[in-house]
Amino acid sequence: MSPQSSSADFPLKAPAHRLSKLPTYVFAELDELKAAARARGADLIDLGMGNPDRPTPAPIVEVIANAVRNPANHGYPMFKGKPEFRQAAADWMKRRYDVTLDPETEVQALIGSKEGLAHLTFAYVDTGDISIVPSPYYPVHSRASWIADADVHHLPLTPENGFLPDIDSIPDEVAKKAKIFFVSFPNNPTAAVADFAFYEKLVAYCKHWGIVIASDLAYGEIAYEGYKPPSVLSIPGAKDVAVEFHSFSKSFNMAGWRVGFACGNAQVIKALYSLKTNLDYGLNSAIQDGATYALNHAEEFLPEIIETYRRRRDLVVDGFNRLGWNISKPKATMYVWLPIPPGFEDSKSWCKHLIDTADVVVTPGIAFGDSGDTHFRVSLVSPEETLKKALERLEKNGIRYNA
Repeated sequence: MSPQSSSADFPLKAPAHRLSKLPTYVFAELDELKAAARARGADLIDLGMGNPDRPTPAPIVEVIANAVRNPANHGYPMFKGKPEFRQAAADWMKRRYDVTLDPETEVQALIGSKEGLAHLTFAYVDTGDISIVPSPYYPVHSRASWIADADVHHLPLTPENGFLPDIDSIPDEVAKKAKIFFVSFPNNPTAAVADFAFYEKLVAYCKHWGIVIASDLAYGEIAYEGYKPPSVLSIPGAKDVAVEFHSFSKSFNMAGWRVGFACGNAQVIKALYSLKTNLDYGLNSAIQDGATYALNHAEEFLPEIIETYRRRRDLVVDGFNRLGWNISKPKATMYVWLPIPPGFEDSKSWCKHLIDTADVVVTPGIAFGDSGDTHFRVSLVSPEETLKKALERLEKNGIRYNA
């Protein structure tokens, strides 16, 4: 190709076919709706995204700032994570969940739990394999499998089953080909919680079929009125099949630092480690120091963070119930999951109606899979005054469940 030739004569070849398997990312469509509304002068209140609005606790930031100045943290980090970080994770799991872990073989540092969930999928599934995913779902639970050219069997989460997956409904032919069973309770987006009995049944099922349990416990500490969500690893024998993913994003307002850890079955942790050694250079050492401090002082930071979300939860649930909804206060997470009103055929049309009518943004349930299309999600990541203002706008503009 000469310097004068047009690139149009030599078009780039297409991206990998795996990208064509991915559905449209609804959050991108939502961004377009928000941009159009702002272009017409709308002053939007955005209750859609799940990005914590409060800063990381100052003592954690101070530890990280000091660690950044330490030349020992300026080289490549350890692939597994610093021994101090992995020990703090093991200590936290013992203190919080009474789970005993070997920090050398059963804990892996992550660049955020989403990264770990995706890389675990790549480490385990091949073309023709199946991942079992309850739906609605956090997008990476399904999308990583599609990117890996595997199939996904969705288990609908409905109000009738308490938004828990019906394990008995899984066909044997699916179980034979399944490699990973994803669960996430407390759940995003439904805010549903699971008890020990559910986990006992899940562990027994996955042991029978040789399926890895990938438990995403991102919201394990955002729980109210003394409720303590359990860890799947608390079930006797769970480490035979299960790994669990923990995030600092919600528990410690550390979303932007990108830090988490995986723990559990040593064989699965080793596979995750092996993949990561080929794809990244580990988690920033200074951030590990801050995360270590956060875990070792968790009891100092968590109560205020949880209380903030509890007040916001009460305000939002009470507000929507005044507008005709009849929902209970969720026991955990930073979300409220509500049914769309009668008269709207899907969640996107309802959410567009809220933007056009009241300049309020919420997340359509379809963003979390087809099973979510009857609902929408409200995030509790705005100050109370902002939440009050949003509810006032809805009421002023005649938004009601039975309007």
